[in-house]
Order: sequence, then C-alpha cells, then structure tokens
Amino acid sequence: MTESMSYRDHLTSSDSLVTPYEETRAGFIVLALEKNRKATPFVEEAKALKVLASKAPNPQKLLKMTEIRASILTAAGVSDKATNHLSDNDKDEAIRGLIENYLEPSGKYFVDELVYRFLLTRGDSLGGSLRNLAGSLCERKFTRALISTMSIQHKKYKWLHSKSRKWINCSADDSNIELHLKGLNWQTSKNRTLIYNLTIPFIKKNVDLCLFNCASDEIIFSNKKSCHYSLEKYIALGELKGGIDPAGADEHWKTANSALGRIRACFRKKKLKPRTFFVGAAIEKAMAQEIFKQLRKGTLSNAANLTSDEQLVSIFEWLLQL
Repeated sequence: MTESMSYRDHLTSSDSLVTPYEETRAGFIVLALEKNRKATPFVEEAKALKVLASKAPNPQKLLKMTEIRASILTAAGVSDKATNHLSDNDKDEAIRGLIENYLEPSGKYFVDELVYRFLLTRGDSLGGSLRNLAGSLCERKFTRALISTMSIQHKKYKWLHSKSRKWINCSADDSNIELHLKGLNWQTSKNRTLIYNLTIPFIKKNVDLCLFNCASDEIIFSNKKSCHYSLEKYIALGELKGGIDPAGADEHWKTANSALGRIRACFRKKKLKPRTFFVGAAIEKAMAQEIFKQLRKGTLSNAANLTSDEQLVSIFEWLLQL
C-alpha cells in the first residue's frame, strides 16, 4: 500500500468518517461538564460575596465596604478590563447607580440582587472564554492521544511549553502536559517537529498543525532564520476542528477546506507538495463524502474523525512515519 493510500488503513468509505450519534451525545456531555468546571470559581466567589455583603445593614453601606468593592463594581456591570480605564469617582458613580436603581428597590433582598447581578457580569466573561472551549478540548484530546501512541511505541519526544517557549524532555510523569503544550519533537530516521497554531509567514494565516523536517531548536518564532520561514521544511499541514455540534459541522469543514486550499496553492507556486490532512469531531454525511472524494483524488493526504480512537491512532502512525 502506497503512502498516498494510508487513509485506507482506517477508512473503508465515506461512512467511516461520519460521527456516530453516541459520540455526538458524549461530546455534548464533555462540554457541559467542562463548562460547569470553569463556572465553579465564579459560583464560589458569589457565595463569598453574599456572606460579606450581608454585613451591610442597607445598600448604601456597600459604598464603604472597600474589601468587596471590586465585586460590587462587577455587579454594577463594570468588567475587569473597563475598571482600568475608570477613575475612583467613575467607579463610585457606577456603584451608586447600582444601589439606587436595583438594590434599594429590592428592599431586604438587596444582597440577593447584588449576587445575581455579580453572576450576570461574571457569566458574560465566562461566555467569552468558553467560545474557544471546544477547540481547546479538541487540541488536548489530539495531543494526549498522540503522546500515548508515542509512549506505546517507546518513542522519545520533547514538548514545547506554550508560555516559557522552552523544550522539555519527556518523562515518566507526563500528566496534564497537554494543557500547556505548543509543540512536539521526535526522531525517526530524521528529526520531526510538530507545531500547533502557527501563523505561516507566506500565507499570513494561522494553521492548526504544521509538521517540519527540522530539530526543535530550529524553530525560533521571532526569527526569520527559523525553519518555519523555509517552505522546503514543511512536511505536512493539518486542520483540527473540535466542535461537536452537527449544526456547525459543515461550516467548520468549509473553513478548514478553504485554509487547506490556500496552503496547497501557496506551496504549488514553489513546485512543492507537502501532505495536508483534516481531523474533525463533527463530520456529517455530505461532508464525509466530500472529504473522502478528496482523499481518493489525492487532494487531501489523510483524514480522521476525532471521536474514533482507531482512526486517531492510525493517522498518528502515518504522521510518525513521515
């Protein structure tokens, strides 16, 4: 079997790519649990705010309670970012508006009203952080499965810490590294380095996964001598879509397909043809048929459904032998 037919190792037809209902349901549950986990700190803050605010005999006394001033401002609808641009007088005015318009009319239940409004503003900020939740969970699952595949094969690797930008050797305890990982490096007959979420200089667009023929220290993000400035160093580029909602599946594929098309066009100008691949969580029937058609034509090198362990391991084996 030729490398161009590697997708046949785990796909027999377009139906193989379609996300089963059971996996869609499981994906929604995982998202719900993660949302609850992320909301827990806000709920605990609200409980503490209620206890402390209850010491005020009336709403006006809240103006003097400096220890919970930041939380009262939150309840007034002032975000943490907006706070930095307001004077103390502006903040007092916001709090007075909260007291006069909402807390005093609530009578003896003013503390409850304060807590409700605190949670309302906190909920908005939580909603912003949750917009990319599916993508983050997708990356973590992809990374953990890839690391597990390498571990089973006793393949040594180094991983790039997303904040420190330092490469760290693998160890026996690799739990939770997927939370902080931006790249992986391993060796086959040559050095291979995989970087997540990289803006390719020639396209000026972000690509989810880029596999390079280079050592880890040849990736220097702010340096034009870095190997990601050399088109010849790219081995494979992939799009990773973690949204599990079937209603958004087609849109995710259109975005990914458009990105992969731009990539191929850019490299084609230099008479280069790196592999391109797609991994998605929500894959519907019509979308699966289009993906499989591209695989058969050789337009797309490989594809897998993120919810299938068998397909993930197979595409990782393909990546690791490139």
